[in-house]
Amino acid sequence: MLERLTTFFNNPTGYRTPLPEADASHAMGALLVRAAKADKHYLFEEIAMIDRILAQRHGINPVAAAKMRAECEVLEKDIPDTTAIADILEHAIGVDEKEATLTALWQVVFADGIKHDEEDELLHRIEAVLGVAPERAKELQRRVAGV
Repeated sequence: MLERLTTFFNNPTGYRTPLPEADASHAMGALLVRAAKADKHYLFEEIAMIDRILAQRHGINPVAAAKMRAECEVLEKDIPDTTAIADILEHAIGVDEKEATLTALWQVVFADGIKHDEEDELLHRIEAVLGVAPERAKELQRRVAGV
């Protein structure tokens, strides 16, 4: 509590939550948020999908998932370079987790039912940083799209 008050009084522009630790879990969540915002709209369907993914992947309840998403939103905002966020994952997780992360990213992108070029471009940049072969990434994308 004292830390929050100190933060509030030391920040004349207003209160702000502290930046979460940039671990693999938060980096993945930040990429989910970035993917949802890629088309310049952050819709309820995308937020709900992010919460479901975080809850499932981390075995947490919906309230904890929403709290984690809020932390990931702060991280996403404070790290403007998508490559820097993806780099955290590239070095911290194995191939299966990288593919699971790409699958989750496509789930978020498709959550609103509208595919935008900006989202497609962002996910292809992320797959390159994660080292997922383009053919495999396309296969994951088609699986999520139901094609």
